Amino acid sequence: MILTPALVPAVAAGGISSLFSSGGMTSLLPFIVIPLLFYFMILRPQQRRAKEHAARIESVKRGDTVVMSSGVIGKVVRVEDKEVGVEIAQNVTVKVVKAMISEVRARGEPAPANDAKS
Repeated sequence: MILTPALVPAVAAGGISSLFSSGGMTSLLPFIVIPLLFYFMILRPQQRRAKEHAARIESVKRGDTVVMSSGVIGKVVRVEDKEVGVEIAQNVTVKVVKAMISEVRARGEPAPANDAKS
């Protein structure tokens, strides 16, 4: 064990066992508990939401109603690898990067992407 100048008086007064008594370990407790709380209350839920969002984005299909990060709401008419075609008004279709879709509002009828309209 390496003794820092701050610990030398404690070791000299009570020996090594005094470092691991209630005073020594309770001062280290916040340094252990705070990162654990940070992980379980902030990081873990955020990672879970990110995975769910990525799964929803990957499962977007033709006919779904989506909301883009800009707030524009539209209906998916074409799905490609990294982009989707979104109809934002009648006969107005824009190409949008999939990552810019913030939420999938309503699922449309199951239909294969990029098939001809009948």
